Amino acid sequence: MQHAQPFSLCTSPLRSAAALAALFIVNPGAAMETTDTAATIQEQRIDDTAQQALAVTIYNDNLALVKDLRELTLVQGENRLAWRNCSGQIRPETALLSATSGTAAVTLLEQNFDFDLLTPQSLLKKYVGRKVQAIRTADDGVRTTEDATVLATNEGVVLRYADRIETDVVGHLAFPDLPADLRDQPTLVLHLEAAQAGTGTFELSYLTGGLSWKADYVADLAADGKSMDLNGWVTLTNSSGVAYRQAKLQLVAGEVNQVRPDLPPPMMARTMAAPAAAPMPQEEALDEYHLYTLARPTDVLNNQTKQVALLSAPRIPVTRELVVRGQPYSYQSQSADGWNKLPVASTLNFTNQGGSLGVPLPEGVVRVYSKDSRGNAQFIGEDRIDHTPKNETVTLKLGESFDVTVRRKQTEFKKLSGSSAYNYAYEAAFALEIKNAKPDAVTVKVVEDIPGDWKMVQQSQSHTKEASNLVSWQVQVPADGAATLSWRVQTRF
Repeated sequence: MQHAQPFSLCTSPLRSAAALAALFIVNPGAAMETTDTAATIQEQRIDDTAQQALAVTIYNDNLALVKDLRELTLVQGENRLAWRNCSGQIRPETALLSATSGTAAVTLLEQNFDFDLLTPQSLLKKYVGRKVQAIRTADDGVRTTEDATVLATNEGVVLRYADRIETDVVGHLAFPDLPADLRDQPTLVLHLEAAQAGTGTFELSYLTGGLSWKADYVADLAADGKSMDLNGWVTLTNSSGVAYRQAKLQLVAGEVNQVRPDLPPPMMARTMAAPAAAPMPQEEALDEYHLYTLARPTDVLNNQTKQVALLSAPRIPVTRELVVRGQPYSYQSQSADGWNKLPVASTLNFTNQGGSLGVPLPEGVVRVYSKDSRGNAQFIGEDRIDHTPKNETVTLKLGESFDVTVRRKQTEFKKLSGSSAYNYAYEAAFALEIKNAKPDAVTVKVVEDIPGDWKMVQQSQSHTKEASNLVSWQVQVPADGAATLSWRVQTRF
C-alpha cells in the first residue's frame, strides 16, 4: 500500500474538536491517488482535470440532473474509479455511467458514495484505537516525539501514553497515513469490469438535491400607466456542496412529480453574483413542461446565488383596475351601524402575447415600479404569478387603494313563503357605497358571490354574470365624489 508522508495536527494546547478544526491543514491528494482494495485492485482517482464537458438541468423543486463527461483510461478486467467532485447531495441510486466513445463494453459491478469527508474530527475518529505521534517543541526549540493511542474523540481527545492518560494535546499530533475511506470531497466509487484496456470518454449522470432556480420579474410602468417594460431574471441557487464550472445550464419550468423521502431544506446561499447580460435563454417545449437553455456555459459556485437574464419585453400594454369583493353572502352585519368596510384592491393586468413577450412565463414574483414626479422609480407592489402559457392574461394585485374607499351593508332580509328545512328561500337587499378622493374619476369593479339558485329582482345598474355564483358591476365614481350601488336578489337552496 502506498502511504503519504506523515502530516500533522498543530495544537497549543487544545481542549475541543472545534479548536482542532481551526488548526488542521492537510493535502491528502497523494495518499488517495491509488489505494489497495481487499481484492488488490488499484483505485484510480478521476478528478476535474479529466472533465470534457458538464451539463446541468435544474428543476424548480430542489432537483437537478447532472451529466458529467470525463476521459478515463481502463485496464482489462476489473477497475475501481474514484469519481471525485460529485454533488454532496447526489442521489446515488440514480447514478448511471455510460461509455460515449473509444472504449469496449464495460459492466458496472458495484458503486459506493463516500461522503465521510476529511475534517480534523473525522480523522481523529478514524484513529480511535490506533497509534499517533504527539510532538512537542520546548522553548529552546528541542522537539520530542512520543507514541500515544487515541482512546476517544467525543468531546476533545483522550490519549493513552505508555505511563499515563491525557485529555489535552500539548503541541501537535502526527498521523502515519490517511484512511482510505476518508475523502476530502464527495466521491462516487465505481467498481466496473472492462472487456479490454483502452482510453475513452464516459458520462456519469445523476439526480441531486441542493440546486434550484426561480424566476423574478421587474416591471417598470410608463408615465401614462398604459404600458410597461418587463424584464425577467433567473435566480439560481447552489448549495449542493460542489461548484459547477463552465456548465451548460438548462432550466425546466413545471411541476415534475417525485417519489422521495423528506429532505432537509437547502442551505441559505451566502453570495450574490452580478446578473448576466443578454443573450436570452432559448425556450422550447419538453413533454408537459418548458425547457430554457442558457446561451453560454457559466460557473455556478457552491453556496452561491447567481442571476441570469430570462427575457426583456418593452412597452407591453397594461390595464389598471380597482376591484372590491363583497363578503360571502351573509345575513348579519359585522358592525353596529350595519356598514362594513371593504378593501379596494389595486390590480394590473396584461396579456402574455405578441411582440417580445408571448413566451411561457415560469412561476415567480413580479415587482412593479412607477416613476414619481421627479422621475425616480418607486416600488408600488408585487405579486406572484403561476406558470403562465402564452396568450394567457395575468392579473397582479399591487396593494389596496388609499383614496378609494368602500362600505357595504345588508338593507333588507326576508324569508319567502314555501321555505322549509329542506327547501330554504329568502330575499335580501344590499347597498354598497364608494367614495373617491382622487382628483380624477375612477371605475371600480364590484364582485359579489351569490350562492344557490338565485334571481336578481332589482339593481341600480346592470350586472355581468361571471360564473354560476358570481356577479360583477362596473361602477363609475366621479372625482372627489361618491356613488352607490344597490341590488335585491332572491335565493333558493
